[in-house]
Amino acid sequence: MIGILLITHGTFGESLIQNVCHVLNKRPPLLGQLGITAQDDLLDVLPLAEAKLREVDDGNGVLIMTDILGATPSNLGLKLLVPGWIEGVAGVNLPMLLRALTYRNLGMNTLMQKAVSGGRDGVVNMLQH
Repeated sequence: MIGILLITHGTFGESLIQNVCHVLNKRPPLLGQLGITAQDDLLDVLPLAEAKLREVDDGNGVLIMTDILGATPSNLGLKLLVPGWIEGVAGVNLPMLLRALTYRNLGMNTLMQKAVSGGRDGVVNMLQH
């Protein structure tokens, strides 16, 4: 199973995990998070991020999900990527995370496609849906 590591601003990643647990009525395995604060230096938190990666990797790779492309969490995630093994997507939201958890047994390429489409398709105009 592909692990999932959320690298986000503050407690956003932990909040997403709490909401996933509420929706699924359990905590999914191989799901972790690292919250970055304004005081954190990228090089100082890099070893912690590497340790978090190891915690969620059972040998099948890890998908890193960050909140805003170009911000400190995604810049940290970029330092961890290994194409085909540790991949990343930005713009994480609850529909994206739920979709990723659903498809993480189908390989990294499928997982990435489903995660991105879940995030995109989860944003809708409620009056026109």
